[in-house]
Amino acid sequence: MNFSNYQTLLFERRERVLTITLNRPDKLNAVDGLMHEELARVFVDAANDAESDIIVITGAGRAFSSGGDIDWMQGMIDRPVLFEKTAREGKQIVFSLLDCEKPVIAKLNGHATGLGATIALFCDVIFAAETAKIGDPHVSVGFVAGDGGAVIWPQLIGYARAKEYLMTGDLMSAVEAARIGLINHAVPAGELDKRVDDFADRLARGATKAIRWSKVSANIGLKQLAHSIMDASLAYEALSNISADHQEAVSAFREKRQPVFGRGK
Repeated sequence: MNFSNYQTLLFERRERVLTITLNRPDKLNAVDGLMHEELARVFVDAANDAESDIIVITGAGRAFSSGGDIDWMQGMIDRPVLFEKTAREGKQIVFSLLDCEKPVIAKLNGHATGLGATIALFCDVIFAAETAKIGDPHVSVGFVAGDGGAVIWPQLIGYARAKEYLMTGDLMSAVEAARIGLINHAVPAGELDKRVDDFADRLARGATKAIRWSKVSANIGLKQLAHSIMDASLAYEALSNISADHQEAVSAFREKRQPVFGRGK
């Protein structure tokens, strides 16, 4: 795997464990156009990496990922044609995670919101610091939760709870997320690295093919579901990209005020 092909991601090897770190800490690892492009191919490259059997993904600094970068969003509002590339990459991110035979562990060192939450929830096992929060606040910026949230949230916590969180954009604590089954484990922040290392090492010592193909088997139904939903949900997200409410939310964020929705009704 050629790590020099990436600018927004860092890589570290520890025996047969490959750690991928989202590396825009000054922006709380918000995903811009370049990072989105790199995320669309990194799990394919990692799946083909001959020197690793386990993948860990985490964030640099205080957050896992705060979701989409606001300037990137404005760019897609100004030039809607750019969303075509974003939608294509969005599917690649989700399906490359589902197609990767290697176990992928999410290590939520801090908040995971929007696309950050989607990436984490499509991983196989999710550990989070108890201080972290997780949520999908697409609607808070006038956006449809089209990048995978509508697929994965109902499968993890049921439709009633999922729709509540997707329609409000509310965040929840990692402790609550673990309690309701959205993530696997919420642990004290000081224990997070060790807990993830221990679990990754346990898998690395296991029967590699049996573990990989058990994951593949479990993902068959989820992949079918994702294929049936992603095109439509991304199309709705594209429509919301050109809505007045989305522009209002982006403008309000930049102006450090609360958005006033409803102008696009």
